[in-house]
Amino acid sequence: MIEQGTIAPDFTLPDQDGNDVTLSSLRGGPVVVYFYPKADTPGCTTQACGVRDHLPDYEAAGATVLGISPDPVKKVKKFHDKQGLNFTLLGDEDHAVCEQYGVWVEKSMYGKTYWGAQRATFVLDAEGKVVTVFPKVKPKEHDELVLKALSELAAA
Repeated sequence: MIEQGTIAPDFTLPDQDGNDVTLSSLRGGPVVVYFYPKADTPGCTTQACGVRDHLPDYEAAGATVLGISPDPVKKVKKFHDKQGLNFTLLGDEDHAVCEQYGVWVEKSMYGKTYWGAQRATFVLDAEGKVVTVFPKVKPKEHDELVLKALSELAAA
């Protein structure tokens, strides 16, 4: 997993509408990049709706939020629309960005092992440097932790 203090690897991925979003084009303000395992599952819905409901707080901190999953754009779009999300979701179907960030991991459920995206959040400063990493963040605690990190970043 990429570490605090490093420059976040740049990427370009399609958003829920199929438009390319390039991370480096968002420099100049803080960016929250969060990885989630699968669109429209309970934990991922809790996390996404939390960001949706706290978006004014993220905007007050000047932050752009990007949610990334290994889902195809069509599924990301369906999830985005169904939950009325007001921020950008990106589809990393070939999981190249998940791998770049070190969140593509072997998982296990009901005795079966498989590869998938680990839930993790990276807070970047205006220059694209990773200032905080939340590995395996819990969906219900996500916003509180990230907003606190953004507030600390603003105070620094």
